[in-house]
Amino acid sequence: MRKLLLLAALLVWQPLLAGETRAIVGAALVDVIEGRVIPDAVVVIRDGRITAAGSAADTPVPEDAERIELEGRWLIPGLMNMHVHLGLILPGLMAAEHATESDAQLVLRMADNARQSLHSGVTTIRQPGDRRHADIALARAIDRGVLPGPRIVSSGEMINITGGHGASMGTHFDGPYEIRKAARLQVRAGAQWLKIAISGGIATPVGGIGQGLMTPDEISAVVDIAERHGIKVTAHSGSDHATREAVELGIHGVEHGYFLQRPTLRLMSERGTWYVPTIVVSQPATFDFFERIGSPPWYMARVYEVGQDHWRALEMAVEEGVNIALGTDQFPYEPNDGTTATVREAEYYVEAGMTPLQALRSATLESARMLGMEDSIGSLSPGKHADIVAIEGDPLADISALRSIGFVMKGGQVYRHDWE
Repeated sequence: MRKLLLLAALLVWQPLLAGETRAIVGAALVDVIEGRVIPDAVVVIRDGRITAAGSAADTPVPEDAERIELEGRWLIPGLMNMHVHLGLILPGLMAAEHATESDAQLVLRMADNARQSLHSGVTTIRQPGDRRHADIALARAIDRGVLPGPRIVSSGEMINITGGHGASMGTHFDGPYEIRKAARLQVRAGAQWLKIAISGGIATPVGGIGQGLMTPDEISAVVDIAERHGIKVTAHSGSDHATREAVELGIHGVEHGYFLQRPTLRLMSERGTWYVPTIVVSQPATFDFFERIGSPPWYMARVYEVGQDHWRALEMAVEEGVNIALGTDQFPYEPNDGTTATVREAEYYVEAGMTPLQALRSATLESARMLGMEDSIGSLSPGKHADIVAIEGDPLADISALRSIGFVMKGGQVYRHDWE
């Protein structure tokens, strides 16, 4: 019944009409580039893009514009989450529930998760590995305006080695020649990044999380293919040694980094390597998630194993000035400690030493920079897509203002408006 209701909702959804002009008025605008707030601002949108943004005194509202009154609110760029698996399945009751999931059921579940993610204020996500390339098909449907959801940047399927993290989920590859073919298969499917698993992981019941498992020639093979196709490589890694090795070999991003040490983080800072912490997966304040999905004891033991080291790695990454883009490894809308996973992740960053502006940038401008999309998303600047979220407080004073999201626009289309 739930799937039938979802399909009915999707059939009546309509995109923004071409040529339509809208103007958001009365709200304060958070300029994440300059780190300032413009009170009583106007944002003019036409054909899904921002054409003007500034103070009401300097930014006239076109006569033909539909006015959206948001007095007393703050406008921020649409949030971005750089580690999302819309088809997420973790060990325990969650895995049992989806054990016989068909391709059709998978894509329907992913479409529902995409819709809820957008409704929670997340307008762009990166998918670092999901099953059967369903996310690539979903991304194309969203881009065509067939379905509502965030912009999706996909890594295709994660490239695994025998006995490595995630190897039980599907095909695995060994040695540089097989790895090259695996990389080419993802590129052919439409991947815009490549993801490799270079160490053990929490969700893999065997092997140490901090063990480096992928060999240097295998890592180099993926980097080589990625560079030939003009795309980037990110690595699932809990291992300090494996991460340092991979950074030296030219990867562009690191996911999780549970046991990263200062010298490796310093190297990442020097090389401009991106770090996506996913800190929500290891901190006690967000453990209700694991209870909801019925995580088994062995899984929780591995979560407890990494928690303190993971937190210290994040603190050191902030201190060393590593490029950090926000990611959760949970659904962006997943309830966590009274808010969503995305918002709680940003709050954790402030607790670990970021300023509220830095944390907000990690979820907007910095994520856009990581994707190489800063010319089209990540700030409320003329020429960029009108991906806009409204909240009830100033996030530069208190990042927890993100808990009050009540308005979501993506590409000029309003998907949520709690204050109408």
